[in-house]
Amino acid sequence: MNYELGDISFNMAAIDIGSNGARLLIKNFFRKDGIGDPVIKRVMYMRVPLRLGKDVFSLGKISKERQEKMLYMLKAFKQIMKLNDVVSYRACATSAMRDAENGEKVLRFLYRKTGIKVEIIKGQEEARLLCNNIVENTDCNVGDFAYVDVGGGSTEISLLHNGMLAHSRSYNIGTLRMLSGKVSQADIDEMTTDLSLYANEIPDIRIIGSGGNINKLFKLTHQKKDPKEILVSEIKDMRDKLSKLSIEERIEQYGLKTDRADVIIPAADIYVAAAEALGCDRIHVPNISLADSIVDGLGTER
Repeated sequence: MNYELGDISFNMAAIDIGSNGARLLIKNFFRKDGIGDPVIKRVMYMRVPLRLGKDVFSLGKISKERQEKMLYMLKAFKQIMKLNDVVSYRACATSAMRDAENGEKVLRFLYRKTGIKVEIIKGQEEARLLCNNIVENTDCNVGDFAYVDVGGGSTEISLLHNGMLAHSRSYNIGTLRMLSGKVSQADIDEMTTDLSLYANEIPDIRIIGSGGNINKLFKLTHQKKDPKEILVSEIKDMRDKLSKLSIEERIEQYGLKTDRADVIIPAADIYVAAAEALGCDRIHVPNISLADSIVDGLGTER
């Protein structure tokens, strides 16, 4: 891109500390002559398989070992942001940190050591951030949509009507939480009952899915150039194939990362349960994450 006098270009970053992985996303925002909506370009993305939920959903807290890994990670993120001339960033933590009995204490320790202040955001705030970005970057401005984001510790479900957030709720149903045996059938029934009621009230509702697992399920079943949607039947077929394999076989045969090979099965179960309760046979997959929502919100406000 050629820059001229009056053009404005700056880099912003988001740190998203989830229950399964943590992410650093840096984007460039460019405004021609310093006005108008910015042109946004991804500069770099890094994901660390931190797996906070493995501690929190079994121990109820973050272990010293995991705290040390977070310290090393944030120090590295800080240096990478300096190398990329990041002018501003926002760091957020979600479900696992919300549940950890020592979550606030750990974040105070990390702030003293790194200078990076991490916010623990509530499920409602997480849903709002995601929905704002979905509305801006998809064609969901007309009609009714259920936005379903499945994470390691929770599932955020939001209803959008003509581009406006009508209702949202966070359920303590996540992939690592399920693997830890902390999700009951009653929890699943509560979510699916709510969604069935929505489906009865809102005809022709469509699903938008986000999260690393639905993106991976799409990649496993489609070509890159295909329309960004996956049939529920395709999710079921892939889930059944993966379920017959060991973790090692999933990694070898499908190229899954270690921290994806186990959680992809419960993720598929959650998406299928949500889709069937809503009466939908497909899920739109725009590949927008919480990190995108955080950094895009920063950049467009500047």
